[in-house]
Amino acid sequence: MTQSVPATRRLSAGSAPLLTLPGVALERLFDGGKWCEGPVYFPASDSVVFSDIPNNRLMQWIPGLGCRVLNENSDFANGGTRDAQGRLISCRHLSHSVVRIEHDGSQTTLASHYKGAALNSPNDLVVAADGAIWFTDPSYGILSDYEGKRRDSEIGGCFVYRIAPGDIGHPQMVCDSLLMPNGLAFSPDESKLYVADSSRSHFSDGHHDIFVFDVIDGCRLGPKQHFFRIDHGVPDGLRIDELGNLWCSSARGIEVISPLAEHLDHIPVPEPVANLTFGGAHNATLFITASTSLYSITVGVRGANARMPAP
Repeated sequence: MTQSVPATRRLSAGSAPLLTLPGVALERLFDGGKWCEGPVYFPASDSVVFSDIPNNRLMQWIPGLGCRVLNENSDFANGGTRDAQGRLISCRHLSHSVVRIEHDGSQTTLASHYKGAALNSPNDLVVAADGAIWFTDPSYGILSDYEGKRRDSEIGGCFVYRIAPGDIGHPQMVCDSLLMPNGLAFSPDESKLYVADSSRSHFSDGHHDIFVFDVIDGCRLGPKQHFFRIDHGVPDGLRIDELGNLWCSSARGIEVISPLAEHLDHIPVPEPVANLTFGGAHNATLFITASTSLYSITVGVRGANARMPAP
């Protein structure tokens, strides 16, 4: 079912192109979830795969056909992405792992432990130009049984990790200065990494902020720098457009922030937003997972494509 949702459009600040388009409606593509997350667009099938975490399932939306259950036992999968070979890589709460789905349907565990200790509950990830996988590991999936299984953290903290190309099973910690690292995204040239800290969602003294790090030699991070505070809820999923603007989820929809930390635009969504991704024929359709639903809206810019190696 596709349902139009009224939305107020504003012209973006600054020069053309417009970020959001006047008169373009937000569409609800699916509305049967509990907490939808991790949308991934697949050009080959023009489809979107996303997580419904509490229902422990992966969903797939296909134009003209609607939504179907792709995997009814997803290990409480959360964030996902697509690698250069078109394979789904997802964060799994229950198995505290980062898993790649091969073209034949088999699964390869890319990370589950750090120095012998089980990871918490990997949350979101991004693939760099060199094929390295960067991911966040907050404790949301072990705080209760709603999105995984309650247990004590073996790691003793919530960190950001990098899996070097060809070094499966050996993630390296690259950041230990955040409380609840969540969504993450590279600038178009990968010189900076943006990371959301959403710790205010569960802790009254936590953050509701986005931090930015200089990327050093493609494999290390400089000190954290405060980038932007989200006043409506907490920041979760992040994406970058072709102009280097940051598109961030919030409790009221999508916030668009310039590389200079200026708030440029806002897309209202009827439910708190968890995550988002660019896709569609021109990479200018925004797919949004928000609480119980999957939405889409065409915008005025294209998503930035990671400079990944050819298959």
